[in-house]
Amino acid sequence: MSAMSSKRSGKDYLETLNRISRAITSDLYLEDILKLIVNLTANVMNAKICSLWLLDTETGELRIRATQAMSREYLKERTLKVGEGIVGMAAQEKKPVVIPDVLKDKRYKEKTLAEKENLVSMLSVPMIEKDRVMGVINTYTVNEHKFTKSEIELLSIVADQAAVAIKNTELLVQTKVIQEELETRKKVEKAKGMLMKEQDLSEEEAYKLIRKASMDKRISMKEIAEAIILSSEISGKKG
Repeated sequence: MSAMSSKRSGKDYLETLNRISRAITSDLYLEDILKLIVNLTANVMNAKICSLWLLDTETGELRIRATQAMSREYLKERTLKVGEGIVGMAAQEKKPVVIPDVLKDKRYKEKTLAEKENLVSMLSVPMIEKDRVMGVINTYTVNEHKFTKSEIELLSIVADQAAVAIKNTELLVQTKVIQEELETRKKVEKAKGMLMKEQDLSEEEAYKLIRKASMDKRISMKEIAEAIILSSEISGKKG
């Protein structure tokens, strides 16, 4: 590689990482961020296919969540267990796995697919956040390719950034769930107090009344509480 092409590659790598970093801190949805990651990575690494697999911690299965591949064959729904195939191995060992030729490697599970798509060399890197495997990101080339140290480092950094994006989304969801729970508690407490005052009920009786109404009407306790509060406030204004 010439000095000029080497500099250009370094510049491209840096720009790719900068764009991914900006995406992670933006208001984009996770699906959009992951799609951007695989597109940018495939482009900068000149890969035929770049795919991102996420780990379902409940089932222990890895499933494709994003890819820039348009092939129907590649996009077919499939899963791998941790430790299964190259993707599962990268997740299990928590380190990059390089395969010079997937057709010659016994551990590679999708040889028919590789033949159809003309896939040869593969680099698979785990996405890790604080020692927790979030998934795996892969790149494939159509010619036998010896992945350089800088290419492995680039994909490792991209994998780390993808893991951060996933973790941020998890935290956001958790925050929203906690906020929703607190809001529900607050409204149920207020509605309970109104029932205790208006119908001369004990705290337990008021709570049971709200819970029963929620079960009978098949709507949340928050909605029942809101209805009680609204009704009480309207009655208060009339009075």
